[in-house]
Amino acid sequence: MPSRPGTWWRLAALLCALAWRGAFAAEVQPPIPASDELEARGAVIGEIRIVIGDVFDTSIPGENTWLYRTANKLHIQTRESVVRDQLLFKTGEPYRHRVVRETERILRAKNYLYEAYVVPVAFDGTTVDLEVRTRDVWTLNPGFSFSRKGGENAIGAEIKEDNLLGTGQRLGLEWDSNVDRETFGINYFNPHFRHSFTRLGLGYVDADDGSTKLLELNRPFYALDVRRAAGVYLLDYERNDPRYVLGDEVGEFQHREEYYEAYSGWSRGLQGRWVRRWTAGFTYERDRFAADPFEPLGGPLPPDRELAYPWIGFDLVEDSFEERVNQDQILRTEDVLVGLRASVKVGYASEAFGADRDAIIASASVQDGADLRPGMSLFGSAAASGRIEDGELVNGLLGAEGRFYLETSRNSKFFASVSGAVAEQLDQEYQLTLGGDNGLRGYPLRYQAGTARALLTLEQRYYTQWYPFRLFHVGAAAFVDAGRTWGTDVTGAASAGLLKDIGIGLRLGSSRSSFGNVIHIDLAFPLDSAPGDDIDSVQFLVTTKGSF
Repeated sequence: MPSRPGTWWRLAALLCALAWRGAFAAEVQPPIPASDELEARGAVIGEIRIVIGDVFDTSIPGENTWLYRTANKLHIQTRESVVRDQLLFKTGEPYRHRVVRETERILRAKNYLYEAYVVPVAFDGTTVDLEVRTRDVWTLNPGFSFSRKGGENAIGAEIKEDNLLGTGQRLGLEWDSNVDRETFGINYFNPHFRHSFTRLGLGYVDADDGSTKLLELNRPFYALDVRRAAGVYLLDYERNDPRYVLGDEVGEFQHREEYYEAYSGWSRGLQGRWVRRWTAGFTYERDRFAADPFEPLGGPLPPDRELAYPWIGFDLVEDSFEERVNQDQILRTEDVLVGLRASVKVGYASEAFGADRDAIIASASVQDGADLRPGMSLFGSAAASGRIEDGELVNGLLGAEGRFYLETSRNSKFFASVSGAVAEQLDQEYQLTLGGDNGLRGYPLRYQAGTARALLTLEQRYYTQWYPFRLFHVGAAAFVDAGRTWGTDVTGAASAGLLKDIGIGLRLGSSRSSFGNVIHIDLAFPLDSAPGDDIDSVQFLVTTKGSF
């Protein structure tokens, strides 16, 4: 049969044309529009893929070692269904940029996830496919803990899992010994009870001075557009409450508290930039006090108290969140509210409801933030609470704080904070204190007490590129603290006046573990110790905090 070379030439030409057409099509494939444009074009959500990253990324040469590969194998990864249950959007719904960003904030708030992003990966002009990308952290913590602040040590041992079998549930057994008591406890927390945003918490603690029982079941306003909330909270504890003067315990008393609360909430959701939420509930508080036969009181024995009251509350939230890095963490995405949030709650206790007195019980709080210019921001907050009994303010407390951030270079930031509080006829089981445990780092814990206090902190922060063992981001700080109290508290002790300290510190930002965000290792030097005061010339502090 004679060959037909013309046919072969035509076939080759057709193949070349198809190949050229495919290459040209791939080359001119339009990019995926930005999020706001997707929303403006009325895009509909199509496929939603969940991509959960291991604790260590073995595609990075520095993490592709046997140790990190072994850690990934031993770690139980978060289940895809757990992440999917927290999404605020579904297939078939219109794409909304705000809802996508809020979903990222919800996921990043989980301590078993280090990072979370929602990324459009395909768009055909009508339907957009999304990929939800998260990264796990190490959540099993068997071991020993140590902290030191205000000249006192706290040690503990625990076995705790913050992501039980990849479900986001927390289960822990803990032993702790600190300046106040020795405790052994078991706790359980499920933030996704029945595959929802309902939270269930159970806890029991046995201490050498009493015990604590806790039950919490609630469905909060977990997102800006949520319309309903409800919950119950039950707490019953017995313990010895200490009293301090100049950092030394001067007495203690037995305290039994019962606290029960149920509430319901409703809202119209997000309207413009604002969310308005109403809550109503009923609270029962009962406090009983007794002298410890083996310890001095250090002051008067607090009188028993029983409060039962219905209440109503109102919350106002501005939808003004921004993603930032190196605000209060180290090289970690932070969701910062740069806007207004305010709340107020008012109740009325009466003998008709089971209380032992008539009282108006009220609390309020407000916070706001603003960028003064690029790299400079200011945040403020205030809170007040108290009771009105027989026309007088009782257990009144007003506190306020201001925080200032100034970026001084690419790897440094100046931070300043000023805070204060004033009390009016505090219930006698409470002390308004100032010391190494709440900001005056060069002095023993609970060193000063009074009816008012103020604290100034100036801190120069440094962020390094050091990433030892790919476990901790390292920072450092040089700081000055100055503070004092005024007035005479329940113990009769007078204020020691203005106290100042200076110091330096190391900061370790955990990037692989769910247990504490920033480890603080500080050396603080008191500047105002009086002759005869038993204050160490240097305070060594090791603490874990949620911020730099």
